[in-house]
Amino acid sequence: MASSLKALLVEDIKVDSMVLSFMLRRFHCEVTLVKNGKEAVDMFLEGNKFDIVLCDKDMPIMTGPEAVMKIRAMGATDVKIIGVSADDNAMEAFMSAGADDFVPKPMTLEVLGPMIQEVIDRKTN
Repeated sequence: MASSLKALLVEDIKVDSMVLSFMLRRFHCEVTLVKNGKEAVDMFLEGNKFDIVLCDKDMPIMTGPEAVMKIRAMGATDVKIIGVSADDNAMEAFMSAGADDFVPKPMTLEVLGPMIQEVIDRKTN
């Protein structure tokens, strides 16, 4: 059995975080949950390492794209960051902040699955 991925889920809406956690666990991810961009940045500042980050866009205190920019600025370049939002202009905001991918809400396993699998494959090779 391949080692599980460490996933950071940045989401302020409880229902959404439950759905995303469930999807991540289907791929044996070890999920850490935070409620806003600042908490996500703090996780990295504390030296935590993640293989994949799923980040919502609009959250209190610090938005997703702001957090992505700060995390990348810390030198966390090898972590796969996926922006998630129901907002149409979110993709551009995330990509210009340094995210690797963007997935519109509502998210499906068909879309998220291959992205997670890619990280698993990269880690096992």
